[in-house]
Amino acid sequence: MASSFSGSMRGGRNRKFKAEINVVPYIDVMLVLLVIFMVTAPLVNPSEINLPTAGKSTQPPSDYIQVTLKQDASGSLQIHGQKGNAGKPVAVGNRKDLNEKLRSLHTANPNLPVMIAADKDIKYDEVVQVISEAKKIGINRVGLATK
Repeated sequence: MASSFSGSMRGGRNRKFKAEINVVPYIDVMLVLLVIFMVTAPLVNPSEINLPTAGKSTQPPSDYIQVTLKQDASGSLQIHGQKGNAGKPVAVGNRKDLNEKLRSLHTANPNLPVMIAADKDIKYDEVVQVISEAKKIGINRVGLATK
C-alpha cells in the first residue's frame, strides 16, 4: 500500500510541475500603461516653442556696424558705418553687395561687432542669412537690435 501513496495522494499518479510564466498579470499592467499614455499624450503639445526672453546686456558696444533689413516691395538692405546709428547709411542693392561692404568694413576694423536691425515683418530666413554671412566673413560678435 505504500506504493500507491508514493507520488501524490490521488491514485498513485506522479505529478509533474510546469515551469511556465503566467503572462496575464503582465498584460494587465501593459494595458494600464497604454491607457495612461493615451490619456496624457494629447495634453503635451510638442508644436509650442517657448522662446527665452533676453534682457539688456550689461554694456552694449558703443561702436558697431549696423545692418538694417526693411520689409518693402524691394526688400531693401542698408548698412551703416562705424558709429551705428550715427554713421551715414549706405543703401545696398543685393546680398552680394552687402557681403562685400561688410567684408571691407570688417577688414578696416576687425574688432567692431555687427548689429542687425530687422523689421518685425521680415522673414526669419533673411536675418539668419545675414548672420551666417557675417560669421563666414569672420565677424565673431553679431547681435540683434530690439525695442
